[in-house]
Amino acid sequence: MVKKAKKTLLYDWHTARGAKMGVFGGYAMPLWYASARGEHLAVLTNAGLFDTSHMAAVSVQGADAFDLLQLCFTGDLRACIGRKQKVLCPGRCVYGAFLNEKGEVTDDAIVFMIAEGDYLVAVNAGMGQRIAAHLMIHQGRRDMQITDLTGRLGKADIQGPDAARILKKILKHPEKVFDAMPYFSFKGHFEDNSPSADAVRLTDGSPVLLSRTGYTGEFGFELFCAPEHLLRIWEMLMEVGEEFGITACGLAARDSLRAGAVLPLSHQDIGHWPFIRHPWPFALPRNAEGRGFRKNFIGADALLKAGNAPYTYPFAGNDPRKVSLPAAVADENGEEIGTVLTCATDMAIGRQGGRIYSIASPDKPEGFTPGGLGCGFVKVNKEMKTGDKVELRDGRRKIAVQIVKDIRPDRTARKLLKDML
Repeated sequence: MVKKAKKTLLYDWHTARGAKMGVFGGYAMPLWYASARGEHLAVLTNAGLFDTSHMAAVSVQGADAFDLLQLCFTGDLRACIGRKQKVLCPGRCVYGAFLNEKGEVTDDAIVFMIAEGDYLVAVNAGMGQRIAAHLMIHQGRRDMQITDLTGRLGKADIQGPDAARILKKILKHPEKVFDAMPYFSFKGHFEDNSPSADAVRLTDGSPVLLSRTGYTGEFGFELFCAPEHLLRIWEMLMEVGEEFGITACGLAARDSLRAGAVLPLSHQDIGHWPFIRHPWPFALPRNAEGRGFRKNFIGADALLKAGNAPYTYPFAGNDPRKVSLPAAVADENGEEIGTVLTCATDMAIGRQGGRIYSIASPDKPEGFTPGGLGCGFVKVNKEMKTGDKVELRDGRRKIAVQIVKDIRPDRTARKLLKDML
């Protein structure tokens, strides 16, 4: 029940504005306010603000912190930045996962390099203690300190084409902050006494760690701050963002946006099966031949031997319909071949002339109005090709969909920041 769940730092703000509340990751969270569809579209057209203070984080500090993360994390910290795959450096971050010895996902995460020997690991709700324990198990005699920061951080995400223009109004030195800030980079710190804190301060003096990341596939930022600052920062963003049409968004829009952007939900799209044969190859350090890995990490041997591992594919439907979970997947012969992992409706896209367009597509047909498409991920027991048709079955309905490489086109997450100002 919602009343028994943990409350985020913004719980009272949400309930005072009539948010429909639900429980996710043990926390009472807003599912939507007035309209999940409106909130989804706001991120494509203006800006959406998300309460993400339910998320957890782990601090890893010490002379051997790099070596431990290199062993426990699938991302290759020695070759992960830019097209030239340079070593992780201060101010940059990388996505990957923590696996067990069987190659199964404990959780996915983003590793931020604050400074030499100082890393922040952002993980999912309720996973701080578990990932901290996982790292401690493999720490051995390495020199470091591992700290679960659960409950010690505030966090909010602002996503959408107007995100930088809104942030600019509350940053103390916006030109300095926004200079040289590519995708998957960050500046500042949430602790006032950190040497990095002065890199990003708000007009009221609050220090924040500002990251060019997010979970929507669209241009935007994540803000980490001290818990006592979060409500004030949230209200500042809502106030200055009013002229840009900023919208407070709930979990429903977050889920539909991430599904359309082909981003997995941990413990649903990735979990207790080998982390291989999936649409996120960038999370694994594949070697040039594609048959092995360029570094050793926990679970690597199991992945290389996982010859019977299932296949995970993105899919897109032909209309907004979706199935309820649990649901089965059948091939064109009617044979059941797997299960549906995620099924959502991306309200910002539609099909026309055999092609998927987004409301944000620069070449969308004149008069294009997205009707929405059902989309998500399936896990099946055989290899499939892009364009293959499958049927989703939930006991009430059957929906024909196609296996695809990508879903929502023309996403903006990687756009140059100067072009969004």
